[in-house]
Amino acid sequence: MDFHKILIVGFGTMARAMVDGWLAAGLPAASFTVYHPRGTGVPKGIAVRTTWPDDKFDAVLIAVKPHKLAEIAAGLEPLIGPETVLLSVLAGVQLESLSARFPRGAGLVRFMPNLACALGKSPNALAAIGLNAAQQGCVTRLAEMLGSAEWLADETQFDLVTALTGSGPAFVYRFVGALAAAATELGLERVQADRLALAMVEGASALAARSDLTPAELASAVASPGGMTQKGLDVLDNEHTLQALLALCLQATRDRGAEMAAAVRQEG
Repeated sequence: MDFHKILIVGFGTMARAMVDGWLAAGLPAASFTVYHPRGTGVPKGIAVRTTWPDDKFDAVLIAVKPHKLAEIAAGLEPLIGPETVLLSVLAGVQLESLSARFPRGAGLVRFMPNLACALGKSPNALAAIGLNAAQQGCVTRLAEMLGSAEWLADETQFDLVTALTGSGPAFVYRFVGALAAAATELGLERVQADRLALAMVEGASALAARSDLTPAELASAVASPGGMTQKGLDVLDNEHTLQALLALCLQATRDRGAEMAAAVRQEG
């Protein structure tokens, strides 16, 4: 069993990245229909509807802004019947809120990729209610086309995982930019510093992905006692400065998810 007909509601940056990843993985364009009031920017071969379709779909992916959920729910609900699995990439929108709006669905799934899904490199967080084994297998295969599938048994961890893997690329980009800016402050030309920082991160992440060593072990492997690298690590490790900063970053991101969930519940 697989999902042969998939409706995508909304077609912003994340939905586009997911579709690009699925197309690159071999799913035919004819598998997808996009509901998008403007009807623009959709890859060739994918059907576009500017009004709600009356077809039956194996799966529906909601990819609008979270605050738009209440606005689209009435038009979408008739399409979420007992043979249709609902997938949601809406940050902060819990399964309870989805169930209240789409009670007839065959199963409800929170699905959180990041933009690397376009390259098949995204860790994809998943949590669900109501799925049978065959449906869960279908969702797992969809996720694995975009990278990896990480099922969470406890939905309360979803916002934290979203902060780590969904928002995480933005934090990595900020760190890379900060490295380049710091090198510029110390004397390098900015364009060259950006180029070197990006190339360094690309190589380091590729090595880490293929290594049996943990990130901490890899850092130690780069550093020699008393050497240049160790002096830099000493600054980052002093009183756990970097870890404490990132804990605050993840906490703020996670807590914003809880605030968004509360807002959605009030709208419902």
